[in-house]
Amino acid sequence: MVERLQKILAAAGYGSRRSCEGIIQRGRVSVNGQAVTELGTKADPDQDAIAVDGRLIQSQSKTYLLLYKPVGFTTTRSDPHAKHIVMELLPDVKESVYPVGRLDVDTDGLLLMTNDGELAHRLTHPRYNVFKIYRAAVEGIVKPETVGQLRNGVNLEDGITSPAEVKVLASKINQNESIVELTIHEGRKRQVKRMLMAVGHAVKSLRRVGFAELTLGKLMPGQFRYLTPQEVERLRQLCGLSSY
Repeated sequence: MVERLQKILAAAGYGSRRSCEGIIQRGRVSVNGQAVTELGTKADPDQDAIAVDGRLIQSQSKTYLLLYKPVGFTTTRSDPHAKHIVMELLPDVKESVYPVGRLDVDTDGLLLMTNDGELAHRLTHPRYNVFKIYRAAVEGIVKPETVGQLRNGVNLEDGITSPAEVKVLASKINQNESIVELTIHEGRKRQVKRMLMAVGHAVKSLRRVGFAELTLGKLMPGQFRYLTPQEVERLRQLCGLSSY
């Protein structure tokens, strides 16, 4: 089947579609011996010889991991400037998986890792409205009217946020602190922290506790597990993908 080159590379485990676009633009990819730098280039992985850095690509078995990312780890496959990266937590995983979306260094919680480029693309694309659940400890006591603001959308420098589901789980008056749970369907940079700051509550700690229909369960920070076939199938259904 003829497909865009970045989609083929993502499916072969070379990263997200966006990172694969960078690989193409840097001239690292060839099709039938000819270097390719145009992002619109299409090829047939069953008929064409597609290579990255001179090595023919090979399809990989699809792998899906749910990782409990601890604070202090950068969400990337490689970064010479990072003190720790999430790949250090997966020393025995042989497949070339990569993170689906990002969590800040000072944010912990659920991080999906896979080499399924098409699923990763859809899980992070706004079009598919995949929800993410965050639990934040914030300064101050969150009032009902503030909850209303967050639910209706907050005006940030990059536009008004979509309505969010918001619950105040605890108000610790003696500590001047609240525990708030937010469910959002967008993926803007540092969105939850910026939303809470915009309504007057600085975030003290932040954890992602849900992604699509996945939860941390009994995992501890630094631990991971493989998704079950049923979980993978459900994720594909949520994103409009057919069954394997």
